[in-house]
Amino acid sequence: MPFTLFSLAITLYVAGALASLMLPERASSRAAGVIGTVAAVVGFAAALPVLLTGEPVVAAADGPFPFAHFVLRLDRLSAFMVLTITLVGAAVAIYGTAYVREEYAGRGAGAMGFLTNLFIASMLLVVVADNALWFIVFFEAMSLTSYFLVVFEQDDEAVRAGWLYFVIAHAGTLLVLIGFLLLYGRTGSFDFASFRGAAVPAPLASIIFLLAFFGFGAKAGMVPLHIWLPRAHPAAPSHVSALLSGVMIKIGIFGIVRVGVDLLGATTVWWGVLVLVFGSASAVLGVIYALAENDIKRLLAYSSVENVGIVLIGMGIGMIGIAANRPVLPVLGFVAGFYHLLNDAVFKSLLFLGAGSVVSRVRSKDMGHMGGLLHVMPWTALAFLIGALGICAVPPFNGFVSEWFTYQSLFRAALHGTSLLRLLAPLSMAMLGIASALAVMAFVKVIGVTFSGAARTAAAASATEVSWPMLSGMGFLAACCITLGVGAPVVAPLMRDVAASLTGHGVAVAAGLDIFPGDASVGLLSTPLMALLLMGLAAVPLVIVGLYARRRPRPYVGAEVWACGYAPDAGMRVSAGGFAEPIKVLFRPLYGVRNWAEDCFTALMPWFAGLPASAGRTELLWDRWLLAPLGDSVEAVSVRMQVLQGGDFRVYCLYIIAALIALLIVAIG
Repeated sequence: MPFTLFSLAITLYVAGALASLMLPERASSRAAGVIGTVAAVVGFAAALPVLLTGEPVVAAADGPFPFAHFVLRLDRLSAFMVLTITLVGAAVAIYGTAYVREEYAGRGAGAMGFLTNLFIASMLLVVVADNALWFIVFFEAMSLTSYFLVVFEQDDEAVRAGWLYFVIAHAGTLLVLIGFLLLYGRTGSFDFASFRGAAVPAPLASIIFLLAFFGFGAKAGMVPLHIWLPRAHPAAPSHVSALLSGVMIKIGIFGIVRVGVDLLGATTVWWGVLVLVFGSASAVLGVIYALAENDIKRLLAYSSVENVGIVLIGMGIGMIGIAANRPVLPVLGFVAGFYHLLNDAVFKSLLFLGAGSVVSRVRSKDMGHMGGLLHVMPWTALAFLIGALGICAVPPFNGFVSEWFTYQSLFRAALHGTSLLRLLAPLSMAMLGIASALAVMAFVKVIGVTFSGAARTAAAASATEVSWPMLSGMGFLAACCITLGVGAPVVAPLMRDVAASLTGHGVAVAAGLDIFPGDASVGLLSTPLMALLLMGLAAVPLVIVGLYARRRPRPYVGAEVWACGYAPDAGMRVSAGGFAEPIKVLFRPLYGVRNWAEDCFTALMPWFAGLPASAGRTELLWDRWLLAPLGDSVEAVSVRMQVLQGGDFRVYCLYIIAALIALLIVAIG
């Protein structure tokens, strides 16, 4: 039944893609969105039983070659990823029914729906593929469809961003492919089942892990392989940006876990240390770079780098725990990592959809051109605020729970780990604390500059609220942010089950309305109770107003606002650039490193720019020296053979008689 539903979901996505391409443009976006929503619901229904029961389901068929068995495996890890993809996919499909119609009418709306549905289908197939060859095929399909979506606008920014993404994505794919070929050379099979049971020597296993880590890390956007991400995500359409940042980069993390933990067993401590170090660096640098941005989508893209780093911190702790044979530590690390992966998929997709709604009305991604949108787009502002509270880890929203588990795993590593962990875990905690504080500052900036105050431009002053499908897509994700936070006692055991499928150990992380890090005496948290207390706190002003409502108010006195001797004017408003200026001065060397990396890429662009011309010249040489002579020869022979077809019926009869005589001679011979 799970694979029947999964096959139906893939079929529906393909049908939605074809319908979007073949139907008239007016109906294409609606067909792609409606069919995509149904496909997401079916895919969610396929994965949920596997996640709950833990029974892996395998479907296999013969491939075109003996080594290319078509094997799909739906286990708890892949089921979790399918749930994450379909959850975001449903919201994006609902949002896209109106967004694509409004923004891309007459500009290829049908092609947009075609590529989007194939993109989601390829991501689903990647996470369930259990054969290395088909994994690479689907991974490449995911990269190509996402590339065409990134360059969809066809302006200079989109083309440059797409080219950079194309180069880095395929360099990463090449590294992963080399790792799989090394495993094939050891096992003689491309099936993941043979990889899991293989006795791989430690040096070879480390080489394969490094190839997979940096190959998948390029897709995940971790520092320093992140340079494509802040270019590609802003260039793409906003609902595509939600898919890229919400789920596609998480497939890079899935690949690291699949190879490093599931296939290779995470047998070496320094693998986890490497993941932990890169995760900590990504968390801090990502949010520092985000804070300096005035482009709202570019800021969110850098924030994705930060949250990928937080996920990698949890995954690194989990891998260290497996290698060091600490039964509780890997479960806590993976619970933190998987929980934050799901949370970031939800609130980052919500924020990109909210940013897309704002950009569609203001016609600018520069926050300096916004302001005052709370008054004209209240529902969009509310949805964006919920996403911001989630990403800033404000209780009881979802980001708070996953970061709480991350801190708990680091605490346990510092107290019960090796001497190296006792050094690294506090450093990671400090870096995570810095990243969390700067994330709050970044999103205070976004909310304050974009939605508060007065409108800075005529477009912001005349903006209107977006249509109900776009609000519905954002509202669904906003509800998920609240549910994943308040419902942590239900969600945390599911994350524990995913972690236990990798570690072979399970510990209690929830009981009743409480969650705890494996031991209730160490830490205890009740998000439902916290939510009730916060709602009660919010009701205090209403109670005070009710108590004093009958009292006679004091007479109102009007007066000019004293502004330190200067009358307030428009120039005194907080700007996006001025808000982040102290941080930019404080971390000037880190911004210098980023600018140096971008300058290096700019310097290399002329070399890459010559590749299309070289390819064109090579193609002309191929045509001139091989294809053209061959075509001329065929044409000359055809002209000479035309004399055989003169139109005389008697000659045709002679041909038949000659053919029969020749066949008789052959038969007699």
